[in-house]
Amino acid sequence: MRISLQEAAARLQNGEVVAIPTETVYGLAADATNDIALQKIFTTKQRPADHPLIVHIADISQVNEWAAEFPEVAVKLARAFWPGALTLILPAKNHVSRVVRGGEPTIALRVPNHPVALELLRLSKLSVAAPSANLFTQLSPTTAAHVEAGLGASIPVLDGGACQVGIESTIVSVATDGEWQLLRPGMISEADIAKVVGKPQRKTVSEYAMNKANAKTLTPKAPGQHALHYSPRTPLLLFKDRAALLETSEQLINTGKTCAALLMGDGNKPRCHTAQLSNQPAEVAEKLYGALHQLDALKVDRLLVELPPDSPSWAAVLDRLSRAGFNKEI
Repeated sequence: MRISLQEAAARLQNGEVVAIPTETVYGLAADATNDIALQKIFTTKQRPADHPLIVHIADISQVNEWAAEFPEVAVKLARAFWPGALTLILPAKNHVSRVVRGGEPTIALRVPNHPVALELLRLSKLSVAAPSANLFTQLSPTTAAHVEAGLGASIPVLDGGACQVGIESTIVSVATDGEWQLLRPGMISEADIAKVVGKPQRKTVSEYAMNKANAKTLTPKAPGQHALHYSPRTPLLLFKDRAALLETSEQLINTGKTCAALLMGDGNKPRCHTAQLSNQPAEVAEKLYGALHQLDALKVDRLLVELPPDSPSWAAVLDRLSRAGFNKEI
């Protein structure tokens, strides 16, 4: 159900959920200060209650409404990348709802770089929690039509066109001592972050060390870290090389099963429906979920996906595909 900007603002102010556009993916938004509204996000998405939500704010000046501390490292990152596809995890103020925090002592914040989303935040005078507008673990939506296909035609959607980044934000945790950790890769890379901060990320400590460490050194829980995530409904197989994908497609076809394939770059194609993306990481990220939605709609027996190279520039795309095909790599 497509709605106007004014209606979206009114619905959010009334404690309802609304699917909204951002530059990354469409989010299922609710007033981040309203626990009843926040619970509707979890119910609609069928999302576990212990998963934190990202709060979308209108500008950097609002950080101090949510965060108990705003270390200089985090300030540098916010100034460099906001509005944009970077989420900062910071120590939360005591008043911040445990619902939006997922029970964690931290809060996840970002300023979206989408004109419709920013205008909605200003018009509604709210900060909104907005995880991806899909059922838990399923494919993220990058168009209003994806939202309606995944959550139903009755879900109110503010249509802002196709998302330009196409995959979820980079998530960085910044501790009170200024040490930082990359918790979820995105199109803002680890190298981009290290260049702004001026030092590499803190090494992840072992589970044993974490049990004995001070709470300030623990890695907070972040959205999008479930082992199976970003996944189509059709069973999916991942391939490190094109030859293995072609061989499997032939085996499936010869046994009477149907398949479709997502390919990266040029080369030989299987004898089934294919979606072919480029060999440029940013272009693939923008089109990735759209291509997977199209292939999923074919309702074949198997989706075959060619993985990109295991290199820093492909880290975000590789992360999403690896979770989409958890334990199904060939």
